[in-house]
Amino acid sequence: MNVHDKSLSKPTATLLSGNSACAQGAVAAGCKFFAGYPITPSSEIAEKLVTSLPQAGGVFIQMEDEISAMAAVIGASMGGVKAMTATSGPGFSLKQENIGYAAGAEIPCVIVNVMRGGPSTGMPTRPSQADIMQTRFGSHGDYPMIVLAPASVREIYQETIRAFDLAEICRIPVIVLYDQVIAQSSETVALAAPSGPRAERKWASGPRADYKPYAAGVDGIPAMPRPGDGYRTHTTGLTHGENGFPTQNPDAVERAMSRLYSKLDHHRELIESWEAIRCEDADVVIVAIGISARAAKRAVEICRADGVHVGLFRPITLWPFPEAALREATKGARAVLVPELNIGQLRLEVERLLGRHRVEGLHQFSGEPITPAQIAARTNTLASEA
Repeated sequence: MNVHDKSLSKPTATLLSGNSACAQGAVAAGCKFFAGYPITPSSEIAEKLVTSLPQAGGVFIQMEDEISAMAAVIGASMGGVKAMTATSGPGFSLKQENIGYAAGAEIPCVIVNVMRGGPSTGMPTRPSQADIMQTRFGSHGDYPMIVLAPASVREIYQETIRAFDLAEICRIPVIVLYDQVIAQSSETVALAAPSGPRAERKWASGPRADYKPYAAGVDGIPAMPRPGDGYRTHTTGLTHGENGFPTQNPDAVERAMSRLYSKLDHHRELIESWEAIRCEDADVVIVAIGISARAAKRAVEICRADGVHVGLFRPITLWPFPEAALREATKGARAVLVPELNIGQLRLEVERLLGRHRVEGLHQFSGEPITPAQIAARTNTLASEA
């Protein structure tokens, strides 16, 4: 299991909702700018930050819509500060063009998406997990993306902090993805305030005359110009060369796109995180995220009490998917079950990675979470058939 940030001070127990934990995590990570637009069930994040962010020396602004909110976040990040926005399904759809711009221009930022029922306006107060594929492929073209999927109030806090660190290190938009149940549930949790400095982006240094804004070293991540340092730069959503200006030269385009798409490979150990519970001797491994993973964890206990060998694999980093860890966790299993609040999005990725396994889905999209009893019953059936 790849674990979270170790540089945390002694925690203090408090009663907190998931969205409140997200707001606290953003401030703890050094966020200095938030732009957003109210949308259920993410609005509490903005409600908390409207007071706590200015108190921490930051700026909060409510924009006229989700499109402008994402544009404002990009502008703030280009101005040199850590920036974020928060939304839900319909708003996340509106942000996609600007998310693609941030990915292509390599502008670090954090986007929180609290999933609710869809499509279209859907069910604002009901949970869903149907944005899994949209977080990875929502904007057009080929581009990298980091998506973190916390499953508890405490983990939302931790993963929000980690999202800012990864955005700055990898110079990339990072999405924090969780469902309505986790967002609006309250838990008594011990949140550890981060100790020591947070990750910072790589700033340009050296001769200004020779500066190329998209020239990268061995890690594939170019240094950004710090505003006011005198570096001449050109930022565009068009495909660009190392000098930042648009190009359609095939060789330059291939170099630029190859670097953009592969830069996360240099930081997989830092990016990937997962939890594997009792998978060593499991005949059936359950793969789940969010509230479905919470139910699955209880289902593992139920099945084990009945003598059925069941394990749980939970990707905390959803994209890039922890492929090697999944294969290791399921190498002895005879079947894999994927419970999710959609028609089978996570199952598609699991099937792709585990072609030789029997992979079954437990799909529910009624607006009600899947219960531990439902997962346990389906798991027991799979175990008897495998």
